[in-house]
Amino acid sequence: MSRKKPAPPRRTVRPCTAEHLPAIREIYNDAILNSTALYEYAPRSEETMREWFAARQRDGIPVLGIEWEPGVLAGFVTWGPFRPRPAYKYSVEHSVYVDERFRGHGIGRQLLEAIVAEARRRDLHLLIAGIDATNVASIALHSSLGFRCCGTVREAGFKFGRWLDLEFWQLVLETPASPVDG
Repeated sequence: MSRKKPAPPRRTVRPCTAEHLPAIREIYNDAILNSTALYEYAPRSEETMREWFAARQRDGIPVLGIEWEPGVLAGFVTWGPFRPRPAYKYSVEHSVYVDERFRGHGIGRQLLEAIVAEARRRDLHLLIAGIDATNVASIALHSSLGFRCCGTVREAGFKFGRWLDLEFWQLVLETPASPVDG
């Protein structure tokens, strides 16, 4: 008889602060250098990350994180505009990143659940994830929370000497109750 694995302990999801920027940068740069989670080649500088965070704060875009222990960021989640035109105002493209040391402990799930809840609170209608087609863990996570694949862009990127297929996964929310043009 197989026993179900116990659920990992839930940790508190909180807004990230400027103090989290070194850890956020480290997590991003690890993804850039060692995975196809980001279709980038060069690590991000401290200045780039400061500007990135300041822009999110200015624009009211959430950057949520989970600390494994006080001062140790295990992962973070955020979103950005899906497209820069006004009719896309109810759609955002999100990203979830978990420090490799803390993967497999439910951090990604908790962060994704938190950003979905935040999108509902803000009356958004659509969450979109661009996921490399070989990122089995991210695809499984998104699928388990109701996201559905809505398309694949073949050979969208080139990294590590090979062409990369980009899948788009979406979650349609029941919000807003009364969307408006303009």
